[in-house]
Amino acid sequence: MSEPILSIRHMVKRFGGLTAVNDVSLDIHPGEVVALLGDNGAGKSTLIKCVSGVHLPDSGEIRFEGRPVSFPKPIDARSAGIETIYQDLALANNLDVPANIFLGREMKNRYLGGLVQTLNDRQMLREAAQSLAALEIQFPTLTQPIESLSGGQRQAVAIARAIYWKARLMIMDEPTNNLGVPEQQKVLELIRRLRDQGVPVILITHTMPDVFAVADRIIVMHRGRKVAEKRMADTNASELVQYMVGALDDTRTVA
Repeated sequence: MSEPILSIRHMVKRFGGLTAVNDVSLDIHPGEVVALLGDNGAGKSTLIKCVSGVHLPDSGEIRFEGRPVSFPKPIDARSAGIETIYQDLALANNLDVPANIFLGREMKNRYLGGLVQTLNDRQMLREAAQSLAALEIQFPTLTQPIESLSGGQRQAVAIARAIYWKARLMIMDEPTNNLGVPEQQKVLELIRRLRDQGVPVILITHTMPDVFAVADRIIVMHRGRKVAEKRMADTNASELVQYMVGALDDTRTVA
């Protein structure tokens, strides 16, 4: 197996007297989808926020692409190539697809030595279309407001934005939540495409069918601890539920 792109060792995160993440270690390798499971309060969201720069861990080590890293702010994690797509997608509903993909990093035409600048809408539209085409995503038009798109199309825009800006690791928080079945399938297909392109995905989800549809490995957390790490072929839904509720606890590392 290739070297891990992300390694976490003995991570601890406390909030006052509550230990939200308790001595968690895990590896994420290129080109794999790892499902992170756990009931509410299991610590999975806190763990991911420590990786994505929202929280600083109290102890432990994060290594990304072989180097020890620390991300004081989310922009630092994004600059390193770690993209996190939360349930709200962080899209501007009143703007169109290209404007969202380039939000805060707009392409500009410069005149008079840069004294006068205008948005290069044509170039951003062309680049956005190419980014979506690389994921085999088709839109009738890219110039309609995001608020007029379906849930699956919005997910596609968020993913295309991450890929355009050179995401090396994708973290997705409940990406199929509140979507209809056809839209869920589109999002799962996008996750498969990311894996095929070598971009690893950490998938946070409560939806067991999604796990078995796309995940290569599963990590289960319970009350802040990692209680199981399984290959898909070595487990089933019933066993995973038992880990999630704390009836089973197996911290053996997958070789």
